[in-house]
Amino acid sequence: MARKRRRTRAPARKTTSRRRSKPKLNLLNTAVSLAVANSITQNVANANLRDFLFAGTKLSDMHMTGWNYQDGSGRNNYNSIVTLSEIFRNTQGTASGGHDRPKPVAQMVDNLKENWIGLAVGVVGIPMVAKVATKLMRKPLLTPLNKAIKMTGLDVKV
Repeated sequence: MARKRRRTRAPARKTTSRRRSKPKLNLLNTAVSLAVANSITQNVANANLRDFLFAGTKLSDMHMTGWNYQDGSGRNNYNSIVTLSEIFRNTQGTASGGHDRPKPVAQMVDNLKENWIGLAVGVVGIPMVAKVATKLMRKPLLTPLNKAIKMTGLDVKV
């Protein structure tokens, strides 16, 4: 009868921790996040991301209540717009005709009921398109661009 060979373990090696560079800012992921956020505010608050966040400041032409927003036809299209300052104040002010506008959350629910298809397409479609486009452009465009950015010393990647 053959004898079983004894397996011996090699002595444990001392492991050294590998230095990792800090993660770089991915510009494409940032752009996708901003596009999705803009789609959400456009469909729920009926204002683009900049006007939603900065209404009433120098960074936006919109009044903090959104009442002076003019659409392309030149008419005052304020009824369905909600801004961040209105959400914090929980009021939408008074319309030009003296009729009270609904509370911001109620207006956002109405906007959501009206624009839910656009919201779903924006939230699901934008990241999918970005992922496919990134895979298609990886070798011919993005890899050489990342190498060029790396040579400049910036901590970003595309």
